[in-house]
Amino acid sequence: MKKLWLLLSVATFTGFIAPGPAVKTVKEDKTLLINQLQQTKDNLLKDVQGLTDAQLEYKTAPDRWSVIECVEHITLIEKAIVDGEQHLVQQPANPDKRKEIKTTDEQIIKNVEDRSHKVKAPEYGIPKHNYSSNAEAIKNFTESRDKLIEYVTNTNDDLRNHVMDHPVLGPIDAYQLLLLDAAHTNRHTQQLEEVKADPGFPK
Repeated sequence: MKKLWLLLSVATFTGFIAPGPAVKTVKEDKTLLINQLQQTKDNLLKDVQGLTDAQLEYKTAPDRWSVIECVEHITLIEKAIVDGEQHLVQQPANPDKRKEIKTTDEQIIKNVEDRSHKVKAPEYGIPKHNYSSNAEAIKNFTESRDKLIEYVTNTNDDLRNHVMDHPVLGPIDAYQLLLLDAAHTNRHTQQLEEVKADPGFPK
């Protein structure tokens, strides 16, 4: 759980305190979450489609991430989130703790996607080029996301009643943890789009 707590510090933003989230049906929840995971996957893959190795590896500055490093980072963080999710849902459900949740689903999406809030990536999320080719890095992301979407589609885990305490956000549920993953993907898709928009980006 230590890694999970470190991971969620990525979402340390202001403006998260609000009335408890409205309750949706399980079907509505799954549909919304799957749509978020699928849409952010599709947007990322569309942005990297057809790029050459030179374009994928281009950096606007030595200390900035390239497009392919953004992809690797997204995949690394997703792995940590999925590991944390599986640990969380294996614990006893605690419906009584739901009333303590103050962070809404909408706030998680909005605030994590907001790149005006800068955060430092945890060490395990820093790209290390642990892939044999750029195509493999993209494939790794695709396979990871497809597996996660399959899990959400088929699971009977009670994602709303497995609640963890976050040191900044307070209690959040397992469903919101996966929403954070989708929003995090969009956050760094925006980043790689900034790289592509740089005047020095290879043509």
